[in-house]
Amino acid sequence: MGKLSLSRAWDETKAVLARDGRLFLWVALALFVLPGVILNVSVPEARAGDMPAPGVWLAIGLVAILVSLVGQLSVIRLGMGPHISVGEAIAHGAKRLLPYIAAVLIWIIPLMIAGLVLFELMGPKSAHPRPGAAIGLLVLTALGFYIAVRLLVASAVASAEQRGPIGILQRSWRLTHGNWWRLFAFLLLFGIGAFVLLIAVQSVMTLIAQMVLGGLGPLTLGGLVVAVVSQLVSASVSIVFFVMIARIYVQLGGTGEVQSVPSSGT
Repeated sequence: MGKLSLSRAWDETKAVLARDGRLFLWVALALFVLPGVILNVSVPEARAGDMPAPGVWLAIGLVAILVSLVGQLSVIRLGMGPHISVGEAIAHGAKRLLPYIAAVLIWIIPLMIAGLVLFELMGPKSAHPRPGAAIGLLVLTALGFYIAVRLLVASAVASAEQRGPIGILQRSWRLTHGNWWRLFAFLLLFGIGAFVLLIAVQSVMTLIAQMVLGGLGPLTLGGLVVAVVSQLVSASVSIVFFVMIARIYVQLGGTGEVQSVPSSGT
């Protein structure tokens, strides 16, 4: 594969969002914001450091995850072109959901199992943790990062191509060959920027809610406002990220429609 131009992908992302911003807005509201807000208000309060008590919120959380994955595939479909309606994009995302989930589980589950085994072997509660297991856990973490970057466009492959789970992984691995460091740099910079933005917005909204809306208690106006604004910002960040993934996929040799936009360099 040729060398990836992140600036070109970014220019294309801006062009797609400027052209079809309304379509992405409806997808974001329906498949990111609404499920996120419902989950946020349904999770019971818990003491700091403790998990909320099991309840119906677990089922709501599972549904919210599945809906957001459909949203992810839908946004990527819209980001690749050719132009389709929001309903068609969502239907397409739902159709490709199971192969994508299976592809993710194929590589995630073995890493999780190996990580749990190494964690237990390390003896985290022991006064003398096992250094070999600790080193193994670090190596496994590094391996996980490497695989995640190589499979970064798996969601785009799942959305654009009629492949099964194994085919999705193989195709993504081939497309990202020779571009690991560029993709890693994109993930790192985007992740830092998104984290700073989300923390800043949540901090400001929390302060406003406490000063103006009477606090952040369960089912209060302040809590609801913070949840809605946080989900809106998170959805906006997700939309940009997934459209960028779509444009990276197209540039690396995918089957999507290449948008004609000016490039600012490599």
